[in-house]
Amino acid sequence: MAATKMQGRGPPAGNIELYSGTYFGACALGGVIACGPTHTSVTPLDLVKCRRQVDPKIYTSNLSAWRSIYAKEGLRGVFFGWSPTLIGYSFQGGGKYGFYEVFKYLYGDKMFPGMNKTVVYLGASASAEFLADIALCPFEAIKVRMQTTLPPFAGSLREGWGKVTAKEGVSGLYKGITPLWGRQIPYTMVKFATFEKTVEYIYKTLGKPKESYNTLQQTGVSFLGGYIAGIGCAVVSHPADVMVSKLNSDRQAGESATKAISRIYGNIGFNGLWNGLGVRIVMIGTLTAFQWLIYDSFKVSLGLPTTGGH
Repeated sequence: MAATKMQGRGPPAGNIELYSGTYFGACALGGVIACGPTHTSVTPLDLVKCRRQVDPKIYTSNLSAWRSIYAKEGLRGVFFGWSPTLIGYSFQGGGKYGFYEVFKYLYGDKMFPGMNKTVVYLGASASAEFLADIALCPFEAIKVRMQTTLPPFAGSLREGWGKVTAKEGVSGLYKGITPLWGRQIPYTMVKFATFEKTVEYIYKTLGKPKESYNTLQQTGVSFLGGYIAGIGCAVVSHPADVMVSKLNSDRQAGESATKAISRIYGNIGFNGLWNGLGVRIVMIGTLTAFQWLIYDSFKVSLGLPTTGGH
């Protein structure tokens, strides 16, 4: 693809000037709204996925898992871990989408105006996710410990936070940061770059510019592009997702991340890195589609253009 200059600062969209501080703040808020509730809604899938990653023999199927959990603990058990999920992914969503728009504008318009757009998408999304994961990591660590230990490590976010910091200090909340970056950065690079290119391809195939379609049609394109991107995200990031679950539940006190990863891989092997992939494809595909739909719908509600297709 030929190098193309990114869209620069333009006239106001609605009452918000494109690429202004208010614009980037609105994008961050859109990310909070898109990510926090959607991740929380799939907590039942995430709960079973995490437990099966740690112990593949714990349940015979996802359906049997939910039946077993519901019979013992009711609906609260099925949604166990929802609070760190909601808070953690709200912070992460705000950082991911907000900083993506910042870095896409910074890299594409200011620093490297002649750069290939795909490279800009990849660089902007990697930079954004690196920062977003710093906010996510403490909540992800507590969520995984709550969901993968039986009996549960803690019954609530507050209890889990207190236990970890009392025993390990604040550093205990960040012992999974390296594999989290390893999971989330490739995931987000695929999520944003694939979405942008898919949306671009859809409009090219339709044969008319994005602006010729109404907002409902444009957000429909966002949903389709998001689902396609989500499938790629799930596959690319799954081995690291398994390792994050294992590290947070099975890393020994004082053990380095490298040593722990080596020991865990020795136990589970290459095939073990793909435990729960089918569930995650369904979860992440659906999740990503709805996140892009919500995010772009929020932007449209403020009079801003949808993402991609320029």
